[in-house]
Amino acid sequence: MSQQPETDPGLLSGTLRGTNQSGMRAQNERLVLTLLRRNGSLAKAEIARLTGLSAQTVSVIMRALEADGLIERGEPRRGRIGQPSVPMHLAPNGACFLGLKVGRRSVELVAIDFVGRVHGTRQKTHRFPAPEGVLRFVREAIPELVAELPEILRGRIVGLGIGLPFHLWDWADPLGVPLEDMAAWRDADLRAAIASELPFPVHVENDASAACNAEIVFGTRQGPGGLQDFLYAYIGFFAGGGLVLDGRLVRGRTGNAGALGSIPVPDGTGRSTQLLRIASLCRLEATLVERGVDASRIWDSPVDWQIDKDILSDWIERSARALAHATASSAALLDLEALVIDGWLPEMVRARLVVETRQALRRIDLSGSSVPEVLEGSIGPRARSLGSASLPLSERFLVDPGAEG
Repeated sequence: MSQQPETDPGLLSGTLRGTNQSGMRAQNERLVLTLLRRNGSLAKAEIARLTGLSAQTVSVIMRALEADGLIERGEPRRGRIGQPSVPMHLAPNGACFLGLKVGRRSVELVAIDFVGRVHGTRQKTHRFPAPEGVLRFVREAIPELVAELPEILRGRIVGLGIGLPFHLWDWADPLGVPLEDMAAWRDADLRAAIASELPFPVHVENDASAACNAEIVFGTRQGPGGLQDFLYAYIGFFAGGGLVLDGRLVRGRTGNAGALGSIPVPDGTGRSTQLLRIASLCRLEATLVERGVDASRIWDSPVDWQIDKDILSDWIERSARALAHATASSAALLDLEALVIDGWLPEMVRARLVVETRQALRRIDLSGSSVPEVLEGSIGPRARSLGSASLPLSERFLVDPGAEG
């Protein structure tokens, strides 16, 4: 931040430890870990076949990973000629990752293990995010959260990832706050401020791109034969997104590629507007406020909103039309397989939004291009938090898809 508050430099570092695993993983080790994450359990022979590495090289890699506690042996597979094969899988306690999601209405911290299981969360709602408020939350929440972790995970924390909307100072008006309340973000360096008090690396990513990374790393459609080229939409306070090509999150020159919410779409009056002005929860919130309804319920929980069915149906219909137009434009340019929709939404609302977007897409003339599928995301409301935690995981243990094979 432009001016750092006076803090005890040991406030967090005195209670936390980084992982005792040495350095970055070698490329071949990262490749093996990536294959195990995508395929589940694999025997050494299967890994050798998939990687093109020799059986001896694979054996050396597997012994090193097992010694570091990153992989574990499964039950031997019998019934074949010769010695039974022993499949190996990722060890849940192999590493721990923290994820911080900074949203326009809430901030959340999660701790996950090596296979993506959540071991604890802390959340706080706010009228609008402020750098100092987020930093205070982090100082309180991390020690509390880490203290609740199993001892083995407390000693294997690899890093913290931050999912943060870029250019937060541009969105004071939709948040309903004065410009000066958001101005502090212009000079804030939240990553540096937090990193100065932690003993492990801190990474930062656009929050919607982080959610997209969660779909890549933990999603159910990323195994063999899974999606490789798709557009990802996360419906939160605003609609945000990510672009995945060849299985890789495309970040772009400034880290803002796949800014789905900025795509122009018809506004229903013969003009155009940005997607985020229609297919976003801030639009639903504004409608509820106009009707004299307490809108806080949509931020408290994404489980059961109890919203008037006519208001909700109208919002879903308008959002679906806007998402369909954004998808049609993107698919014509990039030849995408699918649009994947997730968000801070009850499962029923997400399912309806997917169905209506699929129907709206069919009504658009896409002659000359392939019509992408419209699919539900596999992570859910916590995608931004889990995606934030996936940043240090990807950086430390996974191979760049472009480098595989």
